[in-house]
Amino acid sequence: MKENVEKNRRRLVVKFGGSSLGDHERILRAVTAVAEEAKKGTQIAVIVSAMGKTTDTLFHAAKNSSNGKLHKTDLDEILAMGERTSIRIIAAALKAQGVDSRYVDPHDAEWPIITDNSFSDANPILDVCYERAIQNVLPLVEKGIIPVIAGFVGKTKDNRVTTLGRGGSDTTAFILAKALDVDELILVTDAEGIMSADPKVIAAPERLQEIDVNSLVGLADSGTKFIHRKALRYKDDSVKVRVIKHSHGNLNAEGTLITGSLSADLDVELEYPSSGMSITVVGIGVSENPDVIKQLAETVKKHAKLLGLSLNYDSLILYASENSDSKVLLEEVHNVILSHVETLAMSVRKQLAFLKIKGVGLEKTPGLTGRISEALRVNCINIFGLITITSSILLFVDWEEKEKALKLVKEALNGD
Repeated sequence: MKENVEKNRRRLVVKFGGSSLGDHERILRAVTAVAEEAKKGTQIAVIVSAMGKTTDTLFHAAKNSSNGKLHKTDLDEILAMGERTSIRIIAAALKAQGVDSRYVDPHDAEWPIITDNSFSDANPILDVCYERAIQNVLPLVEKGIIPVIAGFVGKTKDNRVTTLGRGGSDTTAFILAKALDVDELILVTDAEGIMSADPKVIAAPERLQEIDVNSLVGLADSGTKFIHRKALRYKDDSVKVRVIKHSHGNLNAEGTLITGSLSADLDVELEYPSSGMSITVVGIGVSENPDVIKQLAETVKKHAKLLGLSLNYDSLILYASENSDSKVLLEEVHNVILSHVETLAMSVRKQLAFLKIKGVGLEKTPGLTGRISEALRVNCINIFGLITITSSILLFVDWEEKEKALKLVKEALNGD
């Protein structure tokens, strides 16, 4: 019977961003939401950021008072004080609402987030983090005690405080959510969820009900960092994530569900199972007439799969799958070209293989594109197209050389 009760018990990790703790009213709203949920019997672990702009204030004070010569180890100790202050305030406020709570500080024996020595941008040692969270944090949660844990902060194996860099509090939340096997991770922010555009840029963006993490990392690549790309590396496929706005004061508020996970390692694969072709269209001011682009893309899609598209002012390249309709497709593309003054002529290259390189380490590996290109060049394999987008690289090579190309690219990714 006890096993069934435990199985049916709801378990959450709730992370509050700095904006959701920006003043005493927001802190009270956050604490009340947690307390009300805990009183329903929900098991909760809380991750907190520094309040408001505390981290920025600490950073500028430390930098300006040391003429920019502050050592990273000292800077991390200073920056961590924002979160270390937050956990004490939140834990005390939860107790004041009649909820059993305790803060977990990096200098406590129960501290779960262990990192390497890359101060100011430390990387969690995942197997150690998971083990310590299960050993030290899970028992508190199961007893109905709410641990309040500093986000953004870690410590090395020799007990020196580190910080996790951009998106560090989300990183902490993703790691603990997986380790604690939660029903849901709730990220409390200053937005209604993940929006269709940055509210600072677009007047009335809409809330997305759901988004896959691979689409979300594409937004991070473009500079709209709803959640930072580094943090998304730690989002596990098994963890349900919901982003909500702090002003609701309710952990069950509607928001945006984030699904899926990113590929863990750099890898290359054949993205499309059959051969493709490139159709190069040249002209003058091609990019200035969206109707041209639309008609060409729609023509391809009538007869084949559009595998990719690259565009500049005077030309564009369409990458399409090959099939029995390819001849008809090319004739229709040619007709579109003749019907517009901006487009002059076309050329076609057939029998191409479409390779996709992806993985969460792509953006952290300088010179990777050059390394791949060089590996193919020295082995006399031409690249007939290269597109980089949303943490992936798309390559087009000769179909007959696809297996050799796959092998060479894999070796380049592994540094061989």
